[in-house]
Amino acid sequence: MSNLLTFWRNDERALADTFLRDGYVVIPAESRGDLDRIRDLLADVTASYLKLPRPDHKGAFLDHIHEKVDVQSLNELRLAVIREMNEEPWTRVSYFNTARRALEVLVGNELAMQLRINLSIQLPDDDSSLLPVHADVWSGDSPYEVVLWVPYVHVYGTKTMYILPREKDATYQARMGELKLKSADELYRTIEPDLRWLDIPYGNVLLFTQNVMHGNVVNREAETRWSTNCRFKSVFSPYHDKKLGEFFEPILVRPATSIGASYKLPSVR
Repeated sequence: MSNLLTFWRNDERALADTFLRDGYVVIPAESRGDLDRIRDLLADVTASYLKLPRPDHKGAFLDHIHEKVDVQSLNELRLAVIREMNEEPWTRVSYFNTARRALEVLVGNELAMQLRINLSIQLPDDDSSLLPVHADVWSGDSPYEVVLWVPYVHVYGTKTMYILPREKDATYQARMGELKLKSADELYRTIEPDLRWLDIPYGNVLLFTQNVMHGNVVNREAETRWSTNCRFKSVFSPYHDKKLGEFFEPILVRPATSIGASYKLPSVR
């Protein structure tokens, strides 16, 4: 990138350099109003599903939802909230607005977005909501995708996710054959000393490349984790198993692209 950096503004270059070095960035939400609106929707839909009064303090309600729901009924709640969240016509636009500028800097300004936003709810001491160490590209995702991961409560300690910084990740992935690891648990124990556990107060969002290893463990904190994730990629970057129109849809296509895609040279007799 060194020959191109003169085309970047200083703030863009700083963001890009951090992402290239670490494989992730944590930034303040670019639209706190949109973030709060989604959080409030999650809280209100959850209260309605559980036949509870609409909460006044949305974040505290989400943090302590384990006092209202048990592990056995958690997945039904999660699916109901996902459905309601994705049926709202404004949710995906608001989600994008929490990191619009950063996504344009890191990914591009002609973008495709995942059709549905995913939701994770991780109760304290619940081992049914684990995501063992992995990189999404190992299971058919395009290496050109960036994940926008949004917490709706303060995530920290075992209540958050972990990520392997890009430089360390490249070293381990290059050695994967010689390490001869037999399970995700063995891989986790191998990389554990180099993992970063992300402390993200509410009001901030995480963007990361799913090419690096990441995951979570049993939440041993006294509060519940609520987070959503959604993938973005440049419309014209290569796709893998998850195709445009099936998993992604274009959300920003510039006029020059629309004109160029529809242009036909005049026929010559």
